[in-house]
Amino acid sequence: MADFTYVWTLAGFVYVAFLVDVYSRRILGWRVMSTKHTPLVTSVVEQAMSTRRRGIFGFTTTGLVHHSDAGSQYTSLAFSAALRDAEITGSIGSVGDALDNALMESTIGLYKTELIDGRTWSGCGDVERETAAYVAWFNTTRLHSSLGYQTPIDYETSYRERVTPETEVA
Repeated sequence: MADFTYVWTLAGFVYVAFLVDVYSRRILGWRVMSTKHTPLVTSVVEQAMSTRRRGIFGFTTTGLVHHSDAGSQYTSLAFSAALRDAEITGSIGSVGDALDNALMESTIGLYKTELIDGRTWSGCGDVERETAAYVAWFNTTRLHSSLGYQTPIDYETSYRERVTPETEVA
């Protein structure tokens, strides 16, 4: 699932986009930019695929579905083409229905509460640096009740250990 939010800085608004794996709640891709044009969201998909290729031997996009709200960035021709080129099926929620993107609303709410709110941000670089640290913490240290109080990385690791035969482990 994917969505983005805005952060007020002393230099003006910056936009932060995320892509989360629904299964493990892991943030696979994120980006901070000073504009909310389509490259904000396409670059997050590219980063997420790169993250998966680094971590899963034989990663493929077969059967992968990208879900987002009906924002103009996600409905653009350029974004649709990027998904098609990556062989990812696009899914867009209905207009005005916050519930079908609830996982992303929750993730962004945590990001805002745990990192953004109550601080003064100087600009894009400041938000980017701290978001990188937050994503690392979120994926490797933060416990998630929906995952049985495990981190996303631990949850994925335990899954792979359960489903991967010993003989296939390199």
